[in-house]
Amino acid sequence: MSVSLTVTVLGTGTMGQGIAQVAAAAGHQTRLFDAAEGRATAAVQAIADGLEKLVVKGKITQDARAKTLSHLSAGTSARDACAGADVLIEAVPEDMNLKVEVLRSVLGDAAPKAIVASNTSSLSITELGTRLGVADRTIGLHFFNPPPVMELVEVVRGMSTSEETIARSLDFVKGLGKTPIVVRDVPGFATSRLGVILGAEAMRMLETGVASAQDIDRGMELGYRHPMGPLKLTDLVGLDVRLAILEHLTREIGEQFRPPPILRAMVRAGKLGKKTGEGFYKWENGVAVPK
Repeated sequence: MSVSLTVTVLGTGTMGQGIAQVAAAAGHQTRLFDAAEGRATAAVQAIADGLEKLVVKGKITQDARAKTLSHLSAGTSARDACAGADVLIEAVPEDMNLKVEVLRSVLGDAAPKAIVASNTSSLSITELGTRLGVADRTIGLHFFNPPPVMELVEVVRGMSTSEETIARSLDFVKGLGKTPIVVRDVPGFATSRLGVILGAEAMRMLETGVASAQDIDRGMELGYRHPMGPLKLTDLVGLDVRLAILEHLTREIGEQFRPPPILRAMVRAGKLGKKTGEGFYKWENGVAVPK
């Protein structure tokens, strides 16, 4: 195990919870915080409940569950949650101004040399670090959904990210039992850029009647060994999240990333995927059912 650190995760959505669980399981003192009252406490309970289900299924031991939870706590305030933190990881929605606001408010409470990390899947790490005034310590740590299961972490170096920060971040990621890849700070990095273009083309195929959502996904799963098809993956990530990424990449790179009309229509209808119970699939008890 790597040296135990104090890790603060800001944001308690699916990614925030998953990142916090992974950090706590690795033995780091991990604090979860959310500006909305009660959400951090609810998130810790959700993690505890999820771990209990894994115990029942025989995938982890009761001792492993207890050890993870012993390293996990809900912050009562942003200042308390971030006090002395060695690693700050924001996992708030994909809005640059929001990310800057959240991190700027707690920088003074963290350790002087704290790693300042963003879980963004597409926004500029260089811009984030510059606006925060700590460009040398700012880095992207892009985890994949769900973080406890997915092995990859994309480590994104901004233009001014120091070699020391990169080295410390790589050690941190490896200590979580994850495999890092290092990429430059370009729009969409590596994985989001490839992933969303595949997902967007699958949506265009669906809206023009090439095949059903289930058969498009089966084609990629069985023909190309993808563990999950692009439409089901979009449901899991969130249609609103995919739309925001595509809009950003359209502005930054070009028309090949323009969101398909079907995606805009479904987001407007509130059909955001698994989290709302319907996207390209119906979701019943966490299981995707063809529509």
